[in-house]
Amino acid sequence: MKFGIFYEHQLPRPWEEGAELKLFQDALDQVELADRLGIDHAWEVEHHFLEEYSHSSAPEVFLAACSQRTKNIRLGHGITLMPPNYNHPARVAERIATLDLVSNGRADFGTGESASRAELEGFGIDPGERRAMWRETLEQVANMMAMDPYPGFSGKYFSMPCRNVVPKPVQKPHPPLWVACSNRETIHLAARLGIGALTFAFVDPSEARKWVSEYYEIIRTECVPIGHSVNANIAMVTGFSCHEDEAEARRRGEDGFRFFGYGLGHHYIFGTHKPGRTDIWASFEKARALLPDAGAARGIGTPAQLREHLASFEDAGVDQVIFIQQGGRNRHEHICESLELFAARVLPEFKAREPERQKKKERELERLEREHEQQQKAQRELDQALHLRAGVTREPVDCDAGAEIAGAVDVRAQRRPFDAVLHGAYRPVPQVDRLPVASAQRAHNLESGVRQAAVLCLLGPV
Repeated sequence: MKFGIFYEHQLPRPWEEGAELKLFQDALDQVELADRLGIDHAWEVEHHFLEEYSHSSAPEVFLAACSQRTKNIRLGHGITLMPPNYNHPARVAERIATLDLVSNGRADFGTGESASRAELEGFGIDPGERRAMWRETLEQVANMMAMDPYPGFSGKYFSMPCRNVVPKPVQKPHPPLWVACSNRETIHLAARLGIGALTFAFVDPSEARKWVSEYYEIIRTECVPIGHSVNANIAMVTGFSCHEDEAEARRRGEDGFRFFGYGLGHHYIFGTHKPGRTDIWASFEKARALLPDAGAARGIGTPAQLREHLASFEDAGVDQVIFIQQGGRNRHEHICESLELFAARVLPEFKAREPERQKKKERELERLEREHEQQQKAQRELDQALHLRAGVTREPVDCDAGAEIAGAVDVRAQRRPFDAVLHGAYRPVPQVDRLPVASAQRAHNLESGVRQAAVLCLLGPV
């Protein structure tokens, strides 16, 4: 099992002069230390206007800075807000590719839609449309990074003409795709779309086992990749404070973890907020006695307690556990000491088991891929027969690479279930013989019973 660290850049009031400068510089030092210690991932959120809870509004800048102070740790957007009013899809593609280049291929592309009123209303986003915005833009950003040129798009939430979006990332066809998940529904969606699940919900290992089982079952039976490759991974979060003395571990880390939950609740559920004036920490202190304890079951305790806690997630099949180590007023030196103790006393045994776990997982995914290839072969043979019976032309369609192709990527709606094909409810789409390599791979990955319309690839020779 792999491990990650996670940053909201929390900064409770009152704010002293230089507090934000220290916050960011400390976080850079922590990521550099985590890299030396062998931690696998560093994740950085994108939030706007969420005072005290998250001062991380430009994660691409922070992660780029991390890339120049580290060598091995992967650097993940956890997550990029995808509705176009936050970030234009072309700008997202450019930034992710650039991070991948400056980090020498270490970027992970986590995505999400956001949920707080402060952010949605601040950027003029209709809450009822945010999921559809996320889905439309994620597919297009993946296309922009993988296709040369990008054929253009005319959609409901954004449009742009045919352009070659540069630079291209180091990782081909694009960095691993993830989505933020807070419940089983979004985990199921992640699996159906072939992307990693960043599970930002605190669940116990027995519940985690169910979520993992369902995720991989859907990967096996229902996955239709939204990108050009599948990232079959599920990550879950836990608190983090490690000390030889359990009471000291809790003294150092419990309040930070509880403030993390309280601040989340304030901005997303129960809080009334006046920008620039509300003091969330003061409210938290009044409510502290009513908040639940956070001990070993939340990743706060001795090395032995953490080992047991984390092993239960490993046994449940979780691919990565992400530590919430920077919360509330947790002190920089305590965070560093916890990471060092964890790396010395707990991490080595998980590292020793990881190669075999990864080999086993790869063998299973290869088996699933072979099954999909066999299913796709049968699908292509049936598809070809239907084309011939319908008399559909198979001539390649050429277009000027510099020309706009309106609506070129509105193709997911043109997929039809296998039984619809068999019962004549399917209208064949002209097939294109010459597909860009990345798009051909994407079509190859589609599940049995679903057909990728070739309109996406109307580029002719490239």
